[in-house]
Amino acid sequence: MNNQTINDIYETNNEIREKTKQLVADLTDEQTAFLPESEKWTIAHIIEHIAIVQDGMAKISTKLLTQAQAAGKTADGAARLSENFVQKAAEAKTLKFQAPDRVHPTGNQTIEESLKKMDETREKLEELRPLFESVECSDFKFPHPFMGELTAHEWLTLVGGHEARHLRQIENMLEKSASI
Repeated sequence: MNNQTINDIYETNNEIREKTKQLVADLTDEQTAFLPESEKWTIAHIIEHIAIVQDGMAKISTKLLTQAQAAGKTADGAARLSENFVQKAAEAKTLKFQAPDRVHPTGNQTIEESLKKMDETREKLEELRPLFESVECSDFKFPHPFMGELTAHEWLTLVGGHEARHLRQIENMLEKSASI
């Protein structure tokens, strides 16, 4: 994970997005509204949550990259991920988290609306790609509730990691709903 380029992270994030779109593309309203006993959110809620979180991550990344650019630090396209980030990312795969209230779904968006918002955020992140590739941002960080202080590179990596985490959750929910 630590020897990646920014391009690698974008490719991984795009692969995860395609899997998400494929998974939810043909779901019925009943499936997207299904709430297993052990869950607090439906599939529609989860997709809305991902959209909200990714929008926030794009805003944080923009802020951090702008600060680094103003400082005049240049980079070579390599993704600089701290050992703390790599360790916390591995640890997070086995943990269940409580999302902060600010990123809770409202239930007022359809999956299509949430996916559209995710696509809009993806476009913003794509516009930032030249900065991600050319600006050294390791001195500029913003805190994550679990992961700690993260750089823009780490936030970009987390975009896909967070979505992948919820993709697995949705797959598990669909397995549960199929057995009922």
